[in-house]
Amino acid sequence: MAALTLLEASKRGLGTELDQAVVEIFARNSPILMVLPFRTISGNALKYNREQTLPGVAFRGVNEAFSSSVGVLNPITESLTIIGGDLEVDKFIIDTEGADIRSIHEAMKLKAIAEDWQTTFFKGDVQTDVKEFDGLQTRLVGNQLIDAGVSSGGDALSLGVVDELIDAVNDPTHLAMNKTLARRFSAAARDTAVGGFITFGKDEFGRRIMFYGDLPILVIQSLQGLDTVLPFTEANPGGGSAASTSMYCLSITPNGIQGIQNKPMEARDLGEQDIKPVMLTRVEWYAGMMIRHGRAGGRLRGIKNAAIVK
Repeated sequence: MAALTLLEASKRGLGTELDQAVVEIFARNSPILMVLPFRTISGNALKYNREQTLPGVAFRGVNEAFSSSVGVLNPITESLTIIGGDLEVDKFIIDTEGADIRSIHEAMKLKAIAEDWQTTFFKGDVQTDVKEFDGLQTRLVGNQLIDAGVSSGGDALSLGVVDELIDAVNDPTHLAMNKTLARRFSAAARDTAVGGFITFGKDEFGRRIMFYGDLPILVIQSLQGLDTVLPFTEANPGGGSAASTSMYCLSITPNGIQGIQNKPMEARDLGEQDIKPVMLTRVEWYAGMMIRHGRAGGRLRGIKNAAIVK
């Protein structure tokens, strides 16, 4: 099956009505889960080759042979992880406040699960927690890791460095940053001395989204609207107190960054439990992520909370 975003899968009627309701809650509460396509795989892991070095080419003279040359492919294995939770609502609450209260409590739990997956997408580290998957902060190294500067305490974001970040990514499709930094972009667009190439559009739910050039900006924040997923608490390349954040450029394409899953997200209504008077819904999802190309993402780090400069 072709890779589909969660919303696309839901619109095609994949899964039960409960599954589809769960999917929509996930997508609404995570900009990443709204745009990231998921490839359905067999088994508990996906093996594939990531291109490292292209084969050599050359001109030849008449009656000469071409020199033999091969490219280099790195074998990669991505494992699935299990994320989910049990959504319990006491019978007393349902009986006294009505059946609809159950869906409200379940939606709150689902939002928390979506936020946790999104945080792992950026910050996951199997060295810290073997049950999760490595996120972008762990994966993006070498030429895909760009410094905003080398000042102690971090540097103001420069649009020139943003362009450098975008150039480092093959087929870029999105920018991702925290809420405060996105607000700085909006302010830069109103400042004629800076500019910023900012425009606005709508997402699939009719909500306003911002574009830098032709790249939509994914605003990454917590359920409370706080910058706790990509906070201004990262270490700075130039040292000093840890008071900087990162922004990311992503290539969310078939040959770039994708999610993987064994099957669509599943929600099961297990009814009232014997051990206690609660109605139980269990949500489970066998999912992970993959980066098919070495330049499918880039991280710009060391950005302090200050006005954007040219």
